[in-house]
Amino acid sequence: MDTHTRLHETISALADGELAASELELAFAALDTPSGRHAWDAYRLIGDVLRSEQCGHALSAQFDARLASHLAAEAAPDEPAAHLPLSAAIVPPGAAEPLEAGPLAQR
Repeated sequence: MDTHTRLHETISALADGELAASELELAFAALDTPSGRHAWDAYRLIGDVLRSEQCGHALSAQFDARLASHLAAEAAPDEPAAHLPLSAAIVPPGAAEPLEAGPLAQR
């Protein structure tokens, strides 16, 4: 996998709240580039539209089945990553949780 694709997958996982703690430094470095910021904006917009009742479209009854079929056909990752919720990756154990606000908190 090329570096560009890897960085975009890392940013996508961050936007989804599914980024492994070990990947945070890479994600933040990627976000510090014009390409990374553009990818972040695109993934956030996609997520907002998918979650919105006003912007989204009704999905067909077969959508879930087709999506599950496509996902099952994808190759599994080489190494399973230990995924943590984003707050668990940022907030040290025993520390007070930050106030939840904004789009990421709605997940």
